[in-house]
Amino acid sequence: MAVNYEKLANYPIPEVEQTWTSRDTMLYALGLGFGADPVDTDQLKFVYEKNLHAVPSMAVVLCTPHAWLKNSGTGVSGKQVAAQHGFTIHKTLPVAGTFVGKGRVTAVVDKGAGRGVLVSSERKVYEKATGDLLFTHAATSYCLGDGGFGGPTGPVASPHPIPARVADIVCDLEILPQAALIYRLSGDRNPLHADPDAAKATGFARPILHGLCTMGMAGHAILKHCCGYDPTRLKSMDARFSSPVYPGESLRVEIWRDDAVVSFRSTIPARDNKLVLNNGRAGICP
Repeated sequence: MAVNYEKLANYPIPEVEQTWTSRDTMLYALGLGFGADPVDTDQLKFVYEKNLHAVPSMAVVLCTPHAWLKNSGTGVSGKQVAAQHGFTIHKTLPVAGTFVGKGRVTAVVDKGAGRGVLVSSERKVYEKATGDLLFTHAATSYCLGDGGFGGPTGPVASPHPIPARVADIVCDLEILPQAALIYRLSGDRNPLHADPDAAKATGFARPILHGLCTMGMAGHAILKHCCGYDPTRLKSMDARFSSPVYPGESLRVEIWRDDAVVSFRSTIPARDNKLVLNNGRAGICP
């Protein structure tokens, strides 16, 4: 079944209402590895109810319309990988509350026969009690093998350039062996991240880490080194996904600081510095 461009471009992404608790906020942070040092008071405030704060990248899991593209009936096969994700914080995330997410398709790009299609979407999430806009989440999925239906071939935004100089900061973070099993409890329960048989059927030796968990860990490095663990200072993040990561590996985050703009990328040192996140950009307050 060929992709129906008009139906996909105008598809009404389901609105999602979600009640989130302080327990959920702590569980999300634990999935990223916060609290690995239980006496680090900077990390403790994200995983302990006393003076609890929300990690800004938690925006990517709130009010997510899971599998909307696969179930859209627009001709997309369902074989998808995350290509790019980003968020912009408009109001500091509460640690608990009821939220409403409203999404829309923003672009469909046909990469050609035998290739795929890029589907970009945007989700705005509001605090139900006040109606305040909390954040905007933008995502692009690459739908494998679905190209060649005669859709538009562009435009495609240019990636954020990584500076040519040596990184200003290098941060190594250990990925917990059970990281994917914890992170999936924040919403994305794709068996690819938990079931060895499902992982092998998809071509992986074992379950892989969620790409958004890898991005959240990069956000942890930026919070630590550029924001002094003050979550109100991290206003936006955006990155492209390059390769999968396995739980139990060590993630290296390279950071370049240029005033309010932070550039970053992530690699796996044990795999010849395999690039897993690229063209990363974060906006921070002074």
